[in-house]
Amino acid sequence: MKIPKQAYTTEFKELAVKRIKDGQSVSKGCSVKYAWIAEQGNTFALAEMCDVLDVSISGYRAWKRGGKPDRQRLSDRQMLALIRLIHGELKGAYGSPRMMRELRTRGFSASKERVERVMRDHGIYARHKRRYKVTTDSKHGLPVAENLLARNFTPTAPNQVWTSDMTYLRTDEGWLYLAIVLDLFNREVVGWSLKPRMTADIVTALTMAWFRKKPAPGLLHHSDRGSQYASHAFQGKLKEYGMTCSMSRKGHCRDNAPTENRFNSFKNKRVHGLRYATHTAINAAAFEYIEVFYNRKRPHSTLGYKPPTQFLVAWLSGQHEGKLVASNPLFGRRKTEETSVARMN
Repeated sequence: MKIPKQAYTTEFKELAVKRIKDGQSVSKGCSVKYAWIAEQGNTFALAEMCDVLDVSISGYRAWKRGGKPDRQRLSDRQMLALIRLIHGELKGAYGSPRMMRELRTRGFSASKERVERVMRDHGIYARHKRRYKVTTDSKHGLPVAENLLARNFTPTAPNQVWTSDMTYLRTDEGWLYLAIVLDLFNREVVGWSLKPRMTADIVTALTMAWFRKKPAPGLLHHSDRGSQYASHAFQGKLKEYGMTCSMSRKGHCRDNAPTENRFNSFKNKRVHGLRYATHTAINAAAFEYIEVFYNRKRPHSTLGYKPPTQFLVAWLSGQHEGKLVASNPLFGRRKTEETSVARMN
C-alpha cells in the first residue's frame, strides 16, 4: 500500500529515533528506519546509515517521495525458488552471505537470517572445501629469492604486485596443470594457462598477464619457491619484463594465501565432485569460471563485495575525477556540492 510521507509526523520521527537509540526492535518495518535516517541526514552519510540499518538507498528515497521501496518482498516459497535458480546458475558457488547480496542485487529484499534459514531448511549449501594438499617441490638446488612481499596483500594501485601459483587437474585424458597470475590490488586473474607441462604452463600464464596489462618495470612478482618458479625459463621471463622476484618462505604456505585461495575456490566450485572426460571440457570450465564468472561477476569480500573488474573500473574513475579536480578547482567545487545534496537526500 502506498503511504504518503506526510503521514509520518514529527512525533513519529521522534519515536523512531528514540526506539533506535534505546536499542529497541525495529522489526515493524523499514518505515521506522527511514524516519531515523531522515532525522540524521546532516550527521551521517546516507550510504553508511542504509548499510548499518540494512535498507536500500533507493527504498529510502522512494519512501521520501511517498512511494514504495524498489525491492520486492518474497514469500518463503518464492525465495526458495529463486535461491535454487541462482544456486544452479552459479553451480553451487555461493553460501548464504553472498546469496543474500545476490538477491539484493536482483532487487529483492533479503536478510542474512532469512536466507540462512531457507537455505539450511532445504539443504542448500555451497560446495565444501577439501583438505589442503602440498604440491610445491622446494627440494632443488636452484637460487631462491627473498620474501619481499612479506604478506603485504594490499597494494595501493594495480600492476604493483602480482602473485602466481599452480595446481593440477585430472581428466580422463590425463593430468593438466592450471597456472594463474593474480593482481593483488583488485584480485583479478590477469593471466592463466592450462597445459600438460608445468614449466611451460607458468611461463604462458605470465606472458598472457604481461600482454594484457603491460605493467611498468619494477612490478613485484611473488610465488612459492617451487622448482618451476625458480627455473631458468621462468626467471628469464621475469627479467625480460623487468619484474622483481619474491618467494614464500619454506613451509609458510600463507605467504601466498590470496592466490592459493583462488585455487580452493575454483576446485570447490568447478572440480570437486565432477568428472571431466577431455582436456577440452576442463579448459572450457576453467575459461567460464575465470573469465566469465570470477573476474566479472563474483563479489569479493576484500573489495567491498564488488567483482574484480568492477572494482578496478570504479578506482580508475576515481583517479580520473581526482585529476580533473586538480586541474580545475570549479569541477571539485561542483562535486562537493553534489555530494552534499546526495547526503541530504
